[in-house]
Amino acid sequence: MLHPDVKGRSARRLPELGLAEAVSLAAALPGLTVEGAEVVRLSKVQPATLLGSGKVEDLGARFKAAEIDLVLVDGPVSPVQQRNLEKEWGVKLLDRTGLILEIFADRARTREGVLQVELAALAYQRTRLVRAWTHLERQRGGFGFVGGPGETQIESDRRALDDQVIKLRRQLEKVVRTRELHRAARRKVPFPIVALVGYTNAGKSTLFNRMTGAEVLAKDMLFATLDPTMRGLVLPDGQKVILSDTVGFISDLPTQLVAAFRATLEEVLEADLICHVRDISHPESAEQAADVTDILQSLGVKAETPMIEVWNKLDLVEGTALTALEAQAGQRSDVRAVSALTGAGIDGLLAAISGMLQDPKSQVELALSFAQGKQRAWLHGKGLVLHETTGEEGWTLTVDWTARQAAEFAQI
Repeated sequence: MLHPDVKGRSARRLPELGLAEAVSLAAALPGLTVEGAEVVRLSKVQPATLLGSGKVEDLGARFKAAEIDLVLVDGPVSPVQQRNLEKEWGVKLLDRTGLILEIFADRARTREGVLQVELAALAYQRTRLVRAWTHLERQRGGFGFVGGPGETQIESDRRALDDQVIKLRRQLEKVVRTRELHRAARRKVPFPIVALVGYTNAGKSTLFNRMTGAEVLAKDMLFATLDPTMRGLVLPDGQKVILSDTVGFISDLPTQLVAAFRATLEEVLEADLICHVRDISHPESAEQAADVTDILQSLGVKAETPMIEVWNKLDLVEGTALTALEAQAGQRSDVRAVSALTGAGIDGLLAAISGMLQDPKSQVELALSFAQGKQRAWLHGKGLVLHETTGEEGWTLTVDWTARQAAEFAQI
């Protein structure tokens, strides 16, 4: 595993910790044994080989001596760089995007998850077609408007990939429509949705299992959860909510994956409350939290959606650090310190969720014209209408809602 550290390039985290995360990523893929890992310092990126010629030669000799089959580069590698390094070293090479796609392909279980991974993989492969047809690159024929055999082959491969992408998108659209129907059904039974989000391996699934008594796969590995899981949960005050466990986020998450998993992550957009689960024992917990915030903003999560920060894995913190964390959490109303593994602090978290979902409601009477059918449908979809009458110019509705729901309605 190589982690390139380019001089002068601003990075949110230390290269050594970035390398450790990359090794954890590799360990999440069955059948891989990481024989070595190092940070490679670079003064600048070489367009042809990423690394300098001396470093390429040195690493190549070491790989040959150690009989390495696969080299992983924790960062972006262009198709040309990948081709040249594979040729020079005589090994298969994967960059960060390729590795994450491999993990996702191994983990996806539901039909939707498999389709999303396939779609992301095709988008990634399309940029790498140049590798397969380098022996034809220089051949050109015809009269200037007809490409040579190399170009023709690449074009036909691109067309085949594009056809497959269209086919997958159609299949995925059907799944997305089904998911939307499930959401519409849930809206009619007005249970609030609480979504667990956070960096990968922050302990979301362990917390989900602890809160609901479910048995979702929970392992100390990156991306243990890919397919979203939802369970009913009764809070201490008797209120029923739907708890959603989502795929973990990671820094530099490939754009293809963010796009492909948008349908899954839309569960977060629908949430009435977001619980941002943090591994508070991790040395870069603050940087991980910043990455999660960036991804939530890119998804379009509304700023007014209430959020609780769940500082998880307290069982891994000791002594004065533990005392300081608990004191810090105690001073903030939007933070709860817990250990999903031991159950410490879970009662306080459930009480906090109850409190944040108990927005005071008020009954108002609304007059809507027949042209405002969209607003009427939204009110009915959310289950807010107590009574409705139809007049000559429109509808008169008695609505029972919170201030936040009223603000949402005003934006329709």
